[in-house]
Amino acid sequence: MKFQNTICFLIALISFAVISSCSQDKKSTTEKLAASVADQITIENISFNGDTSKAEMVMIPGGVYMMGADNQQASEDEYPKHKVMIDTFWIDQHEVTNDQFAEFVASTGYLTTAERKPDWEELKKQLPPDTPKPDESLLVAASLVFTPPTQKVDLNDYSQWWSWVPGASWKTPEGPGSDINGKGNYPVVHVSWDDAMAYCKWAGKRLPTEAEWEYASRGGLINNVYPWGNEHVNIGKPKANTWEGNFPNVNIALDKFTGIAPVKSFAPNGYDLYDMAGNVWEWCSDWYRNDYYKSVNNPAGIKNPKGPADSFDPDEPYTPKRVSRGGSFMCNESYCSGYRAARRMKSSPDSGMSNLGFRCVK
Repeated sequence: MKFQNTICFLIALISFAVISSCSQDKKSTTEKLAASVADQITIENISFNGDTSKAEMVMIPGGVYMMGADNQQASEDEYPKHKVMIDTFWIDQHEVTNDQFAEFVASTGYLTTAERKPDWEELKKQLPPDTPKPDESLLVAASLVFTPPTQKVDLNDYSQWWSWVPGASWKTPEGPGSDINGKGNYPVVHVSWDDAMAYCKWAGKRLPTEAEWEYASRGGLINNVYPWGNEHVNIGKPKANTWEGNFPNVNIALDKFTGIAPVKSFAPNGYDLYDMAGNVWEWCSDWYRNDYYKSVNNPAGIKNPKGPADSFDPDEPYTPKRVSRGGSFMCNESYCSGYRAARRMKSSPDSGMSNLGFRCVK
C-alpha cells in the first residue's frame, strides 16, 4: 500500500493522461497574484501564534510498553516487538479539523503543497533514473482523491481507486466544485507532512513521534491488537470509521459513514483520545525505514525514540518517506488493517490525499 505524490505522476501518465489542467488558466490576474504571494510563505516564514493553552489536549503519563506487532496480520516492518520508554507528553484529543486549519491559513496566508504547482526538478530526485517528465497538463496543483470503482478490482493496482485530481486540496477535497461547508469539525485532509509541520510551528506544537503515537493509541492496554482491546473490528457495535464490505467498490457502512466522519464520532480509547483507529491516517515526525525496529531492539529498551536518521523503503528505494499511523475510513481486513495499534504506513513528505491528516503533541 503505497501513496506518494511523486509516484502519482507515474500513475497519471499511465491511467489519467486525459486530465486537463482544470481551471488553472482561468484564474484572474488578482487570483494569480495572490497565489504567487502565498506560494512564498513557507514554514520558515511561519511564526508561533502565542497560544500556550492545552485546550482539547490530553496528558499521556509516561511509561514503558512493548512497541510493535500483536497478531498474525502484522506486516514485516512491525517486527520485532521491542521495549520502549516514553516520557509524559500532551496530545490532541482528536485530529486537527478543517476549522482549526482554516484559522491557521487565515492567520498566515499559507498555501498547502496540494495548492502549489509541483517542481519537477525536485520530484525527479525521488524517482527512478530516466523517469520521463510528465506532460505539463499533469504538473499542476493537485492531490490524490479516492474514487471508488463500481466493480471488483485488483487490490495490487491502487490506480484503480486513486485519481490525481487538479484543484483538489483541503478546501476542495473532491476537486473543483466541492467544498468543506458545514464540515468544520471534520479532520482536515490533503495536507502533506510539510503542511502539518507548518501548522505545528504556528500552533506551538509538534508532530508525535511514531513511538508516542502508538503508546497513546494503545490507551493503557498491554499488547492488545486495537486501541479498544482485542475484539475484532467487525464484531459488536462500530468502534471506528472503517470500510465495511468489499473494498474498494462496496461499503455497506455499518458505522454510518462511507467517507470521513466528524471527529469524536466514535468512543474514545482508554486515554480519552478519539479516532486513534480509522477515519484518517495521521502523520508522525519519524522517517520511515522498513528495518528500523530491528536496529533498536535490545532488552534494555530505548527511551523516547525519534526514528531513524534517514529513510528507506525497498518497495520504492528512491523515495524518502515519513511514517503515518492509525488507518482511515478506507481500511478493510482484505486490504489494509490500519486500525491496528501497531500498523505502520509510509508516504513521501509531499504527499496529500483524501484520507490523510494529523494531530499534534506538546
